[in-house]
Amino acid sequence: MTTKQPNILLIMPDEMRGDCLSLEHHAVLKTPNIDSIGRGGMHFTRAYTTCASCIAARRSMLTGQFPATNGMVGYREGVSLNAPTVTQLLKDAGYATALAGRYMHQVPREEPYGFERRVLGSTYVKDDDYARCLDEQAPELGGIKGIGLSCNGREAKAWPVDEALHPTNWAAQQAQKLLQESEAERPLFLVTSFYAPHSPLFPPARYLDHYLGMDLPHVARGDWETAPSRESFEDNVDASRVDLQGDELRRAQAGYFGLIKQIDDQIADLLDAFKRKSEAEGRPWLIVFTSDHGDMMGDHYLFRKCEPYEGSSRIPFLIQGSPELDFAAGTQCGSPVCLEDIMPTLLEVAGVALPERIDGQSLMHVLRGRAEAVRDVLHGEHATCYDAEQGYHFMTDGRMKYIWRPATGEEQLFDLHVDPQELHNLNESADSEVWRNRMIEQLKERPEGFSDGTRLMAGCTYGPVLPHASGKDSQSHG
Repeated sequence: MTTKQPNILLIMPDEMRGDCLSLEHHAVLKTPNIDSIGRGGMHFTRAYTTCASCIAARRSMLTGQFPATNGMVGYREGVSLNAPTVTQLLKDAGYATALAGRYMHQVPREEPYGFERRVLGSTYVKDDDYARCLDEQAPELGGIKGIGLSCNGREAKAWPVDEALHPTNWAAQQAQKLLQESEAERPLFLVTSFYAPHSPLFPPARYLDHYLGMDLPHVARGDWETAPSRESFEDNVDASRVDLQGDELRRAQAGYFGLIKQIDDQIADLLDAFKRKSEAEGRPWLIVFTSDHGDMMGDHYLFRKCEPYEGSSRIPFLIQGSPELDFAAGTQCGSPVCLEDIMPTLLEVAGVALPERIDGQSLMHVLRGRAEAVRDVLHGEHATCYDAEQGYHFMTDGRMKYIWRPATGEEQLFDLHVDPQELHNLNESADSEVWRNRMIEQLKERPEGFSDGTRLMAGCTYGPVLPHASGKDSQSHG
């Protein structure tokens, strides 16, 4: 068995739901290239983001720390990291580290957080590498904003210029270049970070039209939810509470599914080239596919993220390794896992010591078939973002999910095995007390006052950043 450190490829779309894979038996999506990672390795079927928005989720992934540990428990810009990142630790251990596409959404933007090479394309950023390329190659477009779609909206239309200039294609091309230019003498950690399927929903026409021509799945509507009035959202394309129906829903779904299918097509050559290069170097390889969070896409009259429900918080999570790594192939794990587990897993496989403050758990024992579970219960949260009642805490053991809303004290309990779409609230059942007590214990030391150790305290005031988080504290945004 080789003793070389493995090459590592992390592929990370933005805002991709965990159920949007043919590996998950999706009604219309066919994703054979993404599926191949899980079919050749392990598919974690109960993977969650512990804070369902971009900055906080990526912060936790980079540091291996839960939101309460690193101090970012909701959406806020302008707060820098004060913990070692997985990228920096791999770099210090001899890895060449590179990023293509969407940056990791940390500040300041010029701080690489361990990436030696960065070719940045975050779609909405005016002056990054992708924006300059688009302006040069398609000056008539006027940049991404010239397309006329919101970067958080539900409207969809076809990509209007050469498909090679689409941010998804561009990021895949840049990843291929970084792969080809990497030195064989050093192990490689390459992150390919797509902005899609995050809005704007603008797949190339062939993808959009394909799904517009299909019978698309119904959205989930829980018997516990009430539809918003049309007047409350019809003039706001960025609204988070919506009642999507008819053509409006079909176009949003077609745009979203089309962007995912485009990613699947684009990574085929990248996966092949990564494996071939590693094998030519006599080096093992490891591939991780995941996302920072999902999107409600109309489920339960909700759109966008920042929610505890499956559409927003459950993410794709697939890991495959070359034969030298001795991973079990074609297997599933239903134990709850999270983005924080990526850091200890990669550090262990690379032979790098873990930092002192880390909450994630290495998945190596599970990947090698030596354990079936990772943890008993996973906790996730998000501070108030879209409206006063939106903030949440949730806990799940992979079967049951308990949700508590600090603003109102509302409780929900779902049995995900029999009710995977969370249609029926079991909060009146005998199990609720068990889960409530777990949450009381989980939150009893928190500075916000969520729990006094004997009960949950609704109505407390709290924000997206805890006192120990470092850096400039800017305004919160929804």
